Amino acid sequence: MVLAAIDLEALRWGALLMILLVVSIALHEFGHAWMADRRGDPLPRAQGRVTLDPLAHIDPVGTLLIPGVMIFWPAFFGGGAPLALIGWGKPVQVLLPNPRTRHWDDILSTAAGPAMNLLLCLGFALGSATALAFGWRPAPSASDFLVTAIALNAGLLAFNLLPIPPLDGGRLLRRFSGMTEATFNQVSGIAPFALLILINLGPFRALLGALVAWVAAPFLWLSGLLG
Repeated sequence: MVLAAIDLEALRWGALLMILLVVSIALHEFGHAWMADRRGDPLPRAQGRVTLDPLAHIDPVGTLLIPGVMIFWPAFFGGGAPLALIGWGKPVQVLLPNPRTRHWDDILSTAAGPAMNLLLCLGFALGSATALAFGWRPAPSASDFLVTAIALNAGLLAFNLLPIPPLDGGRLLRRFSGMTEATFNQVSGIAPFALLILINLGPFRALLGALVAWVAAPFLWLSGLLG
């Protein structure tokens, strides 16, 4: 490994991408906390998670260290990053105190995280479309950033809905399939390591890439940036 001359353009783009990722992950976690709070769960508010402050939702390793290495690698070492970009926030803890509504409380608070990424895709797309309708002509860098913002949030949405514990999709699978909490926790203990391997295998990355492209396509069309 040889440190190359620092690519300032890659460094600038990396900083923008890092900010975008942190904000997107923070809003994802805020969605979980906000919905749980709305459903009467006191724990997220007691832990300070019902807030838009990104600092409350950052995981030092999953939000900063691992994504930071992947994002800034090209600026310092040239070429592409050695591993696929992956990131996560500090998990929102819930009590689900009402046994009568626990099933749907869990489903709604779990789904609210990916729903925030869906809303971000829609927001970026509508913002771009509205600006274009009023005569805005974006510079290539601005257009690239908006396309990246939509694609990144489509990626967070698609990845988190994979039916694999402890991802949101795995938690939804547990609720809809009747999986026990013990089984869910057991699978959740080893799944992160399996996911880290899978996301760097060609076939899985191709499948995930196709899924992300499918999710992002309507928003990219709506944005007017690809026309």
